[in-house]
Amino acid sequence: MPARHDTDDYRALFLHHTPMIDLRAPAEFARGAFPGAASLPLMSDDERAQVGICYKQRGREAAIELGHRLVSGALREERMRGWLEFAALHPRGCLYCWRGGLRSQTVQEWMAAAGVVYPRVVGGYKAMRQFLLQELQRSLAAARLVLVSGRTGSGKTRVIERLARAVDLEGLANHRGSSFGALPTPQPSQIDFENGLSIALLRLLADTDAPLFLEDEGRLIGRLALPQELRERMAAAPLVVVEEDLPARVEVVLQDYVIDLGKRYLERHGEEGPRLHCEKMLADLARIGRRLGGARLQRVQAMMGEAFRAQWSGAGCAGHRQWIAFLLENYYDPMYDYQLERRRGRRLFSGERDAVVAWATRYKDDARTA
Repeated sequence: MPARHDTDDYRALFLHHTPMIDLRAPAEFARGAFPGAASLPLMSDDERAQVGICYKQRGREAAIELGHRLVSGALREERMRGWLEFAALHPRGCLYCWRGGLRSQTVQEWMAAAGVVYPRVVGGYKAMRQFLLQELQRSLAAARLVLVSGRTGSGKTRVIERLARAVDLEGLANHRGSSFGALPTPQPSQIDFENGLSIALLRLLADTDAPLFLEDEGRLIGRLALPQELRERMAAAPLVVVEEDLPARVEVVLQDYVIDLGKRYLERHGEEGPRLHCEKMLADLARIGRRLGGARLQRVQAMMGEAFRAQWSGAGCAGHRQWIAFLLENYYDPMYDYQLERRRGRRLFSGERDAVVAWATRYKDDARTA
């Protein structure tokens, strides 16, 4: 295998899905990282804090000496095993720290002494993060965006999942986008979301400028904000509208928010899962209570509570269809119709999910050969 050298080709790193060791402390990693990067820190949060205080009080050399003293002996060997095992599993990978400086250089030297030459990312996390922020702006300026719109329950995400040239914003955000969209696993940090979005666009735009499809979203997906540049582009982007009748939309909501979400709660929380799922849905409902209105809120609360009790008694999920249909007709549909009227982008196509997927595939192919 030819020698591999330290690199500042950030584009190639992300295009090629390069595995990376993140040597920063756990708290740094939690604030923001890259998809596929493994947190294998040189120092713990406490150790890093000690070295930082030493640097301020006594200078660089004393801080380096303290760092080597803290990470030594059995502790150093334990962490070395993690780095060497990662390198063995990912021989085409690399490592980085905050600025590509002392921490990554130290670990690189230790690994080399153990017989493993592993490249370092020049500039580290900070340089890669700046590259992705700049690349996000370039991608959004160049991308030909088409929004997949439609009423709640029409299955917009299902359309996105079937299109090769699409970015699943809700998937990146780990949230289904609606008032009830929180999942039992946490959302990523805002920085992680932005990094993931930039990388997804970078990869899709690497070979062609054919149109990209995004689900029509509001300003927030859960607690995560769409970048301002993306919101501006989406506000004027053309639309394809998924149109499904009410019974079909009820089934989508039932599958996503009752059956699938209930399964996720059960897998994560065991026997407490069904109760926590019900409490979560009722809490989400209460949060839209002011816009729904007091009388209608009480009615839906009663229907939802009865549906969960019937489900727990063995009667199945059929009872949930009542409150789902009520919310779609009396809350979500009027809100969507109002928002659609205010959209500036022109409507390119409307139809059921299969028809939209077929049209989007043809539109992509036509655009590529134009």
